[in-house]
Amino acid sequence: MGGFVAAALAFPTALFSFALVVVVGYWLLMLLGGLGFDALHGGHGVGHAGHVGHVGQVGHPGHVGHGGQVGHAGDVGHGAGGHAGHGGHATGDHDTHHHGGVLGALGLGGVPVTVAVSLLVAIAWFVSLAGTVLTSGAPARGGVFAVALVASWAGTRLLVRPLSRLFPEDRPATRGDFVGRVCVIRTGRVTADFGQAEVTAEDGSTATVQVRTLTDEPGLAAGRTALIFDYDADGEHFLVAPFDPAALPGT
Repeated sequence: MGGFVAAALAFPTALFSFALVVVVGYWLLMLLGGLGFDALHGGHGVGHAGHVGHVGQVGHPGHVGHGGQVGHAGDVGHGAGGHAGHGGHATGDHDTHHHGGVLGALGLGGVPVTVAVSLLVAIAWFVSLAGTVLTSGAPARGGVFAVALVASWAGTRLLVRPLSRLFPEDRPATRGDFVGRVCVIRTGRVTADFGQAEVTAEDGSTATVQVRTLTDEPGLAAGRTALIFDYDADGEHFLVAPFDPAALPGT
């Protein structure tokens, strides 16, 4: 046991030993989070991607709510604390789930950053530990360090290929995803120039979006349901028509 500890604390293994402690601690926290402590899993917002919040406080017709803020055209945020700006391109914690530029350039993309880094550290630690036990002297240990780095990269690259199938990349929500969905009117009326509605995405998140009608529909008042049938990119709003779910066959 004493020899193992001495080797783990000797150069170059010691460089990876401390990193391995961090990696093991991180995955223990993730395990606890999976058992019920959601706060340990990268933030509550990651578990509920694209949650835009509630309707919020309505100001002028083009700006709604706080937290999960909808832009001028009712654009939708996605990811942890997702926030979409004027152009509707959502941003979030996407980079925490998948590789960044450096890992991608090294051929280690396709899996979450934490998985790739964990594999790099673990393989480097095992290789350096074996090399430390089998060698002595600074020149030899320097060679072990270099071999450990190359082996960790090669081993991780080999492993991430099959693992990447388990981590499909999240597709950001787009405004087109709401076309064909039923929404609930949240303003007193909807006209060809004004209106807002709340729509539920496929993942259960909700967003307040700008809606319009081709002609003034007196029946589209607050609390009524409507069908989103198109998106007007020029006007940055959805087009809706009255819809009664109870009128569907079998309901």
